Amino acid sequence: MHQTPQAPPSGRTELLSTHALVVGVDSGGSGLRIALARTGERPGTRSGTGADTGIGTAAPEIVETVSSREPVRTGPGGIDAGHLLERVLPAVEAMRRRAGGGPIGAVAVGAAGMATLGDRLRAELPGAFAHAWGVRRLALAADAVTAYAGALGQRPGAVVAGGTGLIALGTDLSGWRRADGWGHLLGDSGSGAWIGRAGLDAAMRAYDGRRGGSAALLAHAERRFGPAAELPGVLYPRPDRPAVLASFAPDVAACAEAGDAVAARILVRAARRIAEAAEAVCPAGPAADVALTGGLFRLGEPLLGPLRADLGELLPEAREVPAESDPLTGALIVAAALADDTLRLPEDPRLLQLTR
Repeated sequence: MHQTPQAPPSGRTELLSTHALVVGVDSGGSGLRIALARTGERPGTRSGTGADTGIGTAAPEIVETVSSREPVRTGPGGIDAGHLLERVLPAVEAMRRRAGGGPIGAVAVGAAGMATLGDRLRAELPGAFAHAWGVRRLALAADAVTAYAGALGQRPGAVVAGGTGLIALGTDLSGWRRADGWGHLLGDSGSGAWIGRAGLDAAMRAYDGRRGGSAALLAHAERRFGPAAELPGVLYPRPDRPAVLASFAPDVAACAEAGDAVAARILVRAARRIAEAAEAVCPAGPAADVALTGGLFRLGEPLLGPLRADLGELLPEAREVPAESDPLTGALIVAAALADDTLRLPEDPRLLQLTR
């Protein structure tokens, strides 16, 4: 595995405390990230470096991270546990040596597809981590759960995680509510893939001379993918079609920013679908926190403007708050809370499975 070591925010790699080590893993469609951290709290620091992240939990002090752009393989049996282990085990051992050693108190793995494709991970990872490190405390989570923990910590609320796909997750700390995350064929409404596909549809309408087309989107599509008539041959054979579709979402946002009405309407429709997902999972009651996390929301004001308006309409009592950190930090928050028995996020056989 090609590893890109990253020092902690201070630039130091020396030991940060005498507390136990914890491991966080973020496995997604865009790659694999692994972090080693020490539990404990340093007052006055931000999330990812000891900040308070909700009920009874502080984000642990990051010792080091490694990352790779190669995703963990997925096959007929689901997510390949062996492929994940052959990359995580040596990476963690190397980081632990550089940090001076120490016991590992807990591990949290957040993986895209855990809910439906994680049977091999649930079957193989507990024993493998116990054998390698003697660690018994393990959290196996859907990546939406670690995104939630990174964004809101352990307080009630709702999080929409948007990128190539889109999923919304909410909790009142008694159970989880999920909306969407069903993939680009069945859902992921408002996601990067959804926006990109709608933009390419408008481009092809312009190419054909049909109503609803956009010459601006057609020009962007041909610059990115080549002649419009050849686009089916470019797109359909690709195993990563959702990512290819999502790669066109920034072009849709650029056209909307430049005044293209068709592109702007696509983003208005996407915003409504995102807000509807948030509405479906947000816990009842006043002043619920709603956070948006993921690369989708870097599309900027053409998406965020109508989205804020829709959230205000559909969730008038909710409070939009910035995401405190990312899913890798979320995995570390879950691991640290599991290590010291302060985990309050609810267990779920598909979304958050715990071994103690």
